[in-house]
Amino acid sequence: MIETRTLANGVRVIVKQMEGLLSVSMGVLVGTGAAFETDAEDGISHFIEHMLFKGTPTRTAFELSDAFDALGAQVNAFTGKDMTCFYSKATSDHAAEAFALLADLFLNANFPEEEMKREKGVVVEEIHMDEDSPEDLCLDLLARAMFGKGGYGRNILGPASNVEGFTREDLLAYRAERYCPENIVVSFAGCIDVAEALELAERYFGGMAPTHFCERKKQIVQTAGNLFRQKPIEQAHFALAFPTAAREDAMRPAVQVMNTILGGGMSSRLFKRVREELGLAYSVYSYCTHYEETGVLSVYAGVNPAKAGDALGAVRDVIGQFVREGVSEEEFSRGREQVKSGAVFSQENTSAQMLLYGKEMLYNRRVYDFERRMAEIAALRREDVLQAIACNFDFSRAAIATVGNLEKGLSL
Repeated sequence: MIETRTLANGVRVIVKQMEGLLSVSMGVLVGTGAAFETDAEDGISHFIEHMLFKGTPTRTAFELSDAFDALGAQVNAFTGKDMTCFYSKATSDHAAEAFALLADLFLNANFPEEEMKREKGVVVEEIHMDEDSPEDLCLDLLARAMFGKGGYGRNILGPASNVEGFTREDLLAYRAERYCPENIVVSFAGCIDVAEALELAERYFGGMAPTHFCERKKQIVQTAGNLFRQKPIEQAHFALAFPTAAREDAMRPAVQVMNTILGGGMSSRLFKRVREELGLAYSVYSYCTHYEETGVLSVYAGVNPAKAGDALGAVRDVIGQFVREGVSEEEFSRGREQVKSGAVFSQENTSAQMLLYGKEMLYNRRVYDFERRMAEIAALRREDVLQAIACNFDFSRAAIATVGNLEKGLSL
């Protein structure tokens, strides 16, 4: 059973009741993230995410975490390029208490100055950790090579100098502009009575003051950039990015099957050729990211620096063969089944469902249609994937990033 409601102030609520389970996931999704930030704000969405856990007028940061633990509930949050999500998972008998805590930290966080000072140190260390993770760093550089310094090119964490300079007033101003009822979705999925979930949402979020929310335009500039970071590490890491289907593009299902065949698993072409047959990489894969305006198909590999050029050549050869020869009926069938099963498996996970239905409501103001998704996958034919291949691998539009102990970065 699925029920939706828009509260008088504009907050959207969606509830998916999943019978036969013993838990419920609940989330608060906000339509903001790194892609909406200015240069001066770079990193502020993520820092606010951290600060919302640092105390309210009635609970300290420790008292919040201790209260969730006392319920046996999980709580966390994440910031993306165009969305921030705060969520909790609890047994059904503690759903109301866990949601009350989640609402308290989301609605009533008061950004204590002392906590801000401490949390700046924590986030700066997170930035350093990202710098010390060459795979993460490579993919961050790839986003910048593809989109430049703004929009989807931002790395979510922001520069340390920005984080260290944020004031309490900066955070409050950004929250006032972006954390508005019209820009918020409350999502429930799991074993919870629909009427109870709607009542909880109304009780805690119905009192949010309505605002004159003004949507920001994201800066979207796609380029075929090439970025390199020299680091004294044992492996070299490189990644390629190709423009692909946007979130609502009719070609998106075919692109997802195409990506599965290319680099989505251990039977994929990239894995079989680059790792298993040539032994040039321990980790090699591809994945798709779909945004409102565009999409990105990324290919990543971690390799021996002495063989980095050979590995890139092998990746190019696999893609070239992919374009020239297309895919067999057997490959297509297997890839389609993998995409189908992924959609089915997510139906049995309350956290995945909370996020899936919440995002669809946030992005498109509609209920996620599982039957439509299954029908789209079932309707795919090999020719659709061949068309997607023909449209998605233009090396003149591809970006590349390299990280490692090399004299210079790799080039396409």
